Amino acid sequence: MPHARVLIELLYILSGVIAAFAIGWAAAWAYPVGRANIWLVTYISAAIVVLLGIRPVVRAIRGETK
Repeated sequence: MPHARVLIELLYILSGVIAAFAIGWAAAWAYPVGRANIWLVTYISAAIVVLLGIRPVVRAIRGETK
């Protein structure tokens, strides 16, 4: 059932990106003076979440286990 593993890994990535943006939104709302910097860090954090999720997705596609 490798397709289920791929879907799970993609959902993990999606939830990480959503969490990053939720935290970024809350931080930008709470501290409007630093809004530009907060959103920059949010975008970078979301990109890192995606990059860190690539290897598990590839492993799930290949059907590899630890």
